[in-house]
Amino acid sequence: MIFYRLFHILILISIIGVSTHVLEAVEKSSGRPIIRVNDTVPSVYLDGRWFDLNHIRTEITFVNYVRDPERADIHIFKTDERVGRGGREFEISFIGQRSYQDINYTLKRTVSQNATYDEIRDEINEVLKIGLAPFMMRTPLASRFSLFYDIPDEDLLKEVSVDDSWNNWIFEIYAGRFQLGLESNRRDFSGRWGFFADRVTEDWKIRIRPYFNYFEVEIKREDDEPIYSKRHRHGFDTYVIMSLGNHWSAGLFGDYLTRNDQNLRNQFDVGSGIEYSLFPYPEATRKAVTFVYRLGYTYVDYYDETIFFKKQEGLLQQRLQASVRVFQPWGSIQGGLVGSHYFHDISHRRAELWGRVSVRIIDGLSLNFHADFEMINDQLSLPAGKASLEDVLLQQRQLATDFSVSGSISVSYIFGSDFANIVNTRF
Repeated sequence: MIFYRLFHILILISIIGVSTHVLEAVEKSSGRPIIRVNDTVPSVYLDGRWFDLNHIRTEITFVNYVRDPERADIHIFKTDERVGRGGREFEISFIGQRSYQDINYTLKRTVSQNATYDEIRDEINEVLKIGLAPFMMRTPLASRFSLFYDIPDEDLLKEVSVDDSWNNWIFEIYAGRFQLGLESNRRDFSGRWGFFADRVTEDWKIRIRPYFNYFEVEIKREDDEPIYSKRHRHGFDTYVIMSLGNHWSAGLFGDYLTRNDQNLRNQFDVGSGIEYSLFPYPEATRKAVTFVYRLGYTYVDYYDETIFFKKQEGLLQQRLQASVRVFQPWGSIQGGLVGSHYFHDISHRRAELWGRVSVRIIDGLSLNFHADFEMINDQLSLPAGKASLEDVLLQQRQLATDFSVSGSISVSYIFGSDFANIVNTRF
């Protein structure tokens, strides 16, 4: 019996050995390096948008990938922002941890507005390869790396003028969220559409944006006439913002709004503003503290007479806003304080405090908070008279309030294997 069991064990070991040999032969014949979890190479955690994880893990196979930043030797953190001509600039930070904690630097790469998704991810991969090189020089794999430099043509080293027939203008047309619902006693339709025209240069930022939002519902009743509700929110936004250096900017603003659920037949706003950034604007992708002051004039034409016995009026208003944004590998913080009031009666004012915090705890656990608090005393468009129950339920009429509070808490947790080297894109 003992010899019989030993015989089966030897057969099993032989089968495993042959299977492993066949697997390695197949992997080698595919032309790709065999991916093995190796303690001698650094572990990497990728953090940020525009990371195509499957593509990166397929193309860059000389490191280990982990799902938890606490277990990473290298934390790669990426932010991005739009730049002139609709392009995008990526800022990728390589943050060393453990035995690599003395290595910490940031690389930047800009892609044009015409770059495809495939071109963008290839650009990001090139930056990752360059950024990982100093880390790999400390590993046993250092002797396997070499450096190639693609020498550009001399003409590319000279400043050349670019013929841009669009003069830095970017246009976008959108239409979406069209919904149609049909029931035996109910019919509803909603949709939104609009247009963007933006021009962004180092010195100017210009926007022209008309937009349209429409909602309609019909509810049939057995012993009475059907109930109809039609709501719209159409408008036009425009601004011209001029750079005044690395810390200051100034702008002119113009808006139009018509919204029947807030008793606004026509509302025209014109104003000016100035902004101060505590940190230089080039650093705003990672951290920003800004202060904005705006002064504006508003003309309003109401659908119905307001509780202040107005059918139309002109209003002068000022607004002050302070905000902060911080994006770090441990999470992000965003928040601000906004205050405004009308000059004809400063008791008509509004204050808002808002904040958003996202924190990575440990081992894949993330905690997110969001809160808004408004003190409201500037509802000048409230129509006179009592609101009917139908108007309230169908959201056709704004209700008076002294404050508004909203908040949310969410949590997410990822667990399992620490390593994320394997790529499988089936289905």
